[in-house]
Amino acid sequence: MAACLPGILPPLDSAEALEVSMVQSVAGTLAGGALTRVRPFRAPHHSASIAALTGGGLRVRPGEVSLAHNGVLFLDELPEFQRAVLDSLRQPLESGTVSIARANAHVTYPARVQLVAAMNPCRCGHLGDPALSCGRAPRCGLDYQARVSGPLLDRIDLHVEVAALTALELALPPAAEGSAEVGARVAAAREVQRERLAGTGLRTNAELEGDRLDRFATPDEAGRALLVEAATTLRLSARGYTRVLRTSRTIADLAGSEPVRRAHVAEALSYRRRAAVS
Repeated sequence: MAACLPGILPPLDSAEALEVSMVQSVAGTLAGGALTRVRPFRAPHHSASIAALTGGGLRVRPGEVSLAHNGVLFLDELPEFQRAVLDSLRQPLESGTVSIARANAHVTYPARVQLVAAMNPCRCGHLGDPALSCGRAPRCGLDYQARVSGPLLDRIDLHVEVAALTALELALPPAAEGSAEVGARVAAAREVQRERLAGTGLRTNAELEGDRLDRFATPDEAGRALLVEAATTLRLSARGYTRVLRTSRTIADLAGSEPVRRAHVAEALSYRRRAAVS
């Protein structure tokens, strides 16, 4: 599913293609010296080092988070990455850039990515499965999930639990809606964002902050009341609060709604990380 994401995102525009190609040129991965129009998809192994993920080396080459700029960075088996490696992504995910300081160089690379991560609920993968019970539950799940820091999880806007498919479900015919149909909805929402943000230097709702966030993403009265109540109940951080606003704005755009309504806020809140398994 993660590998399908570039297929539902709009093609790179001229500015995005230039940015992606420049990073690839510095990394020595630009094929034929021509601009690329394909959104990057990077899936580093969980044994990757900090330098491999964020960049480094004697000549300060870009890392995976920069090679995925304007595309998708997929981290499979998230808790298997070293914790320090994962936490090195916290600043790039917040600012959209990564700065690498060395004795002989100080370089900043772009790093505006869609981070997609996947993990099992526990080391054995059977937590919550009635057919294959986990012998160490709930401690197994608590220990495994604690390998990923809270601040990193707070930077992930959508947390979705995906149940294992049964053999019967695997035999069902494919979904009626394919990537082309989903991609058309995404393209329409991106176009709305492009028109709304024209002249601001921003491209997507993910970049909204400050006055522009208040201007474009403030929900209606019912939505605002729900968000204030949820901020207390769910103990949302300031970062989590603003991320819910951005997600609500995007959900409204996908639904073709100019105002952000209560239903959009409720859906965005439903994707926030819940407390660890108990």
